Amino acid sequence: MTRRSVNGEGTGVNNTPQNGGHPGDTPAPKEEPDAPNGKVELRKKVTLLRGISIIIGTIIGAGIFISPKGILKNSGSVGMSLVVWIACGVLSLFGALSYAELGTSIQKSGGHYTYILEAFGPQMAFIRLWADLIAIRPAGLAVISLAFGQYILEPIFMPCGVPEIAIKLATSIGITSVMYLNSMSTSWTNRIQILLTFSKLLAIAIIIVPGLYMLFKGETKNFENAFEVSNIKLTGLPLAFYSGMYAYAGWFYLNFVTEEVENPEKTVPLAICISMAIVTFCYVLTNVAYYTVMSAEELLASQAVAVTFAGKMMGNFSVAVPVFVALSCFGSMNGCLFAFSRMFYVASREGHLPEVLSMIHVRRHTPLAAVLVLYPMTVFQLFVGDIYSLLNFMSFLRWLFIGVAVLGLIYMRYTRPDMPRPFKVPLFIPAIFSFTCFFMVFLSLYSDPVNTGIGFAISLTGIPAYYIFIVFDRRPKWLQDGLGNTLPSLRSHCLISNPTF
Repeated sequence: MTRRSVNGEGTGVNNTPQNGGHPGDTPAPKEEPDAPNGKVELRKKVTLLRGISIIIGTIIGAGIFISPKGILKNSGSVGMSLVVWIACGVLSLFGALSYAELGTSIQKSGGHYTYILEAFGPQMAFIRLWADLIAIRPAGLAVISLAFGQYILEPIFMPCGVPEIAIKLATSIGITSVMYLNSMSTSWTNRIQILLTFSKLLAIAIIIVPGLYMLFKGETKNFENAFEVSNIKLTGLPLAFYSGMYAYAGWFYLNFVTEEVENPEKTVPLAICISMAIVTFCYVLTNVAYYTVMSAEELLASQAVAVTFAGKMMGNFSVAVPVFVALSCFGSMNGCLFAFSRMFYVASREGHLPEVLSMIHVRRHTPLAAVLVLYPMTVFQLFVGDIYSLLNFMSFLRWLFIGVAVLGLIYMRYTRPDMPRPFKVPLFIPAIFSFTCFFMVFLSLYSDPVNTGIGFAISLTGIPAYYIFIVFDRRPKWLQDGLGNTLPSLRSHCLISNPTF
């Protein structure tokens, strides 16, 4: 591995007596011939297609296949639920366009953390990072992985239920394989992400095509009185939008890997716009297909909407649906980990995390330590249970900090007017989106003050942590010292000659 300097430039390690090394030191391996200027750094391997696959692959998880009933329940009618799906797609596009401006004007990886750091300084950015590291990311990855373990085993155990220990073992294997893939090769990570994205779109097509076929044959009875006023719940609409925005969450993950994007000035906004158009189109048509085959009552009674749909339309072929859902979850795991690791890598480069997390493997050109840092906490949370409660505590923080990041865009329009902005959005777009984010945060405080308050308290522990670990001159050194003692051994293991992917 090699340490990236704070300004983002890689510095190779070459321990020889001529350059100040010691005679007993092991010379570092030669850099690859195509490495720019002999530097070891993250390479620009994310093309437009790979960027689209990262965004679509992380947005489309298990939700659209399992439980779109939350929006229907809170909106009160079929027609209004479709309006909410479209409106959430437009609002998410507003957020994505705002992040496209941030990503092209601040061409650093790290996503939310980097933008908050640039706009509001290190303390606010560290609080976001702290909440991500200790709870949000491990718990979120564990929940997606549990869904993978559940549905990959379901065809094997049908019609019986899947034992819980089997789910957790399969989940552990899934997490380990994703960690290994991201550690070994950026190219293969992106190639597999493209394949998994196409499998997700295929799964959605399997639902959309027969559903629309039935619609064109005249199956429209479930759309009669779709906007019946007596069924519409105005008080539930905010909760419906809350569920919808969560279904579209993931449009920001390309911004976590900006430094690895080819020609980011064009690729980032184009990938975001194409991805959001595809996802919104697929989500709306998938729900139209559901409503064509199932009544609102059947959909609300279903525990897994896609499985119920497949059972009514495809007979024995419905056994393939859990496999597609598992592949969808695996794609989300892969895309999320690819993005998270870059945020930890950038935070380490800025001095907010231990130095080891900003090291890059000299041959594989992956931030190996930053990829692996989530592994122990994620596996631990799989087996201690009650991950969903933790997610309830922390869920509102996602929209709070995304709203803060987009607010930072507006703030920097005035404080840094001369900043290069290759892609610039009208000011009303970030204004509407940030208002939506803060409204959802306020709604969380109103609807679930206990869990939201606990999550807020957990995040506030980042303030003393910032002063203890970052600010004070006499801060504890045990963690850095411990890592420092392991670095020589780590380097000697990571610089072994291995086949390059």
